[in-house]
Amino acid sequence: MKLTAQQVGHVAKLARLALSAEEEARFGAQLSNILDAVDTLKQVDTAGVPATAYVLPMPPHAREDRVTEHLGAEAALANAPQTVGTSFAIPKVIE
Repeated sequence: MKLTAQQVGHVAKLARLALSAEEEARFGAQLSNILDAVDTLKQVDTAGVPATAYVLPMPPHAREDRVTEHLGAEAALANAPQTVGTSFAIPKVIE
């Protein structure tokens, strides 16, 4: 799908990009190639493929979900630059 200069300019405006004429031509060609690739993918029959199908076999999750001992405030705050009691201390930000 070949994009026109007007369409590339519209996309650039939506993205709030100020493009030179050279950049519009270069990015227009790249966007056109991306849209062509998407059109090619649309031709693949995916009627029997579930929405959550994977190419490689994957486990449903990384590890078993189980209750363990909590970390504890001292260990959690061990690398904190500043603390107040059992909390992280951060600079006050007011605008």
